[in-house]
Amino acid sequence: MIDLDKSEIRQGLLKRRGELSADDVGGMSSSIVSHVQSLAKWRDAQEVLLYWPIKNEVDVRPLLRDAWDMGKKVFMPCCRREEPGIMDFGVVRAEEDLLHGSFGIKEPCRSRCEFPDAVSPDIMIIPGVGFDHKGYRIGFGGGYYDRFLARPQKDGFLSVGVCYSFQIVDEIVAEDWDKPVHSICTDKEIICPK
Repeated sequence: MIDLDKSEIRQGLLKRRGELSADDVGGMSSSIVSHVQSLAKWRDAQEVLLYWPIKNEVDVRPLLRDAWDMGKKVFMPCCRREEPGIMDFGVVRAEEDLLHGSFGIKEPCRSRCEFPDAVSPDIMIIPGVGFDHKGYRIGFGGGYYDRFLARPQKDGFLSVGVCYSFQIVDEIVAEDWDKPVHSICTDKEIICPK
């Protein structure tokens, strides 16, 4: 796949992900969630960033419940309708704080949730259409997470990409603005890029 461009890789991986059954998604997601929960940074984190899954993305909703049960502060993204590529992050205390927003994704309700100016969680769980072994990712192409990862973050934070094992590709040609994640949890392994 090295000689394919990002759009070709994206199309192929989205097609394959779209063909997964609900049982496939549930089983593989459960393994990925277990890998995340095994990370010391997950256990120790006071503030976490999570997302609401769509289109057969890794189902991290058990991590939401786990984080709330452990008393962690949970941030979730909310896209700005008038500013493509820009996300704000709201503090979500329960599923009732979420509404269907941009792209059909559940996101924090702006009238119910606190939206701090600066968000720098201890651990960020980041979805992707594909990742390579260096930690570079392909998303849907809007640059939302790339912009967030480029912001200043607290020392010692951990960014964790989550994906199914078939979404790991040989190489993603990185742009100057691309920021690799620190770790990747798949259904088969935890990858720690060099």
